[in-house]
Amino acid sequence: MLPAKEDILKHATFKTSRSGGKGGQNVNKVSSKVELIFDLENAFFFDDEEKALLKIRLENRLDTDDLLHIVSQEDRSQLLNKEKTIAKLIELLKRSLQVKKTRKPTKIPKAVIQNRLKNKSVNAEKKASRKKPGLD
Repeated sequence: MLPAKEDILKHATFKTSRSGGKGGQNVNKVSSKVELIFDLENAFFFDDEEKALLKIRLENRLDTDDLLHIVSQEDRSQLLNKEKTIAKLIELLKRSLQVKKTRKPTKIPKAVIQNRLKNKSVNAEKKASRKKPGLD
């Protein structure tokens, strides 16, 4: 289960820097790019099993120190970018911790199999009746 947003943010650090893109001269003055760094190892609210699951599912996004980096530089506002990184982190943790149901294999009913075979034989007879009669 996912903990409260405040608990998650206690283990997250934020870095800001200047981002490119829209903004004109504002880009050169304001640090609007936000990088959220989440420490997966020291997150006390996840048990060992959940941490192992997160490591497996997020292995491509973790660095060598098991830190998760999420970057946002879409908006011109640092506050909006910070909120977007938090939302991305929570959504990523939710998706990664979700356990998928195991699929139960089902049998094809006998009536369905018989119906399919009957339709095949009807179709074969139809096509056979279209042939020219042989000299046999």
